[in-house]
Amino acid sequence: MSVSLSGTIERREMGTGAWALVADDGQTYEIYEGAPSDLLKPGQKVKVNGRIRDDVMTLAAIGPVLQVDGFELN
Repeated sequence: MSVSLSGTIERREMGTGAWALVADDGQTYEIYEGAPSDLLKPGQKVKVNGRIRDDVMTLAAIGPVLQVDGFELN
């Protein structure tokens, strides 16, 4: 499912660590591997276009898995 979300990037120190997008509505999404390194900066406000991956499980299990297709800074 394609989505467009605005929120804040966070680093979660669970297990080996995970990157997350905390959307403006409070929902947390785990950022899937391979996201652009320019996106992965804690505290950065962004708008992300991507897909929710319900065919993937992760160790962090902090929320739906978000595969980023593109982003822009807010």
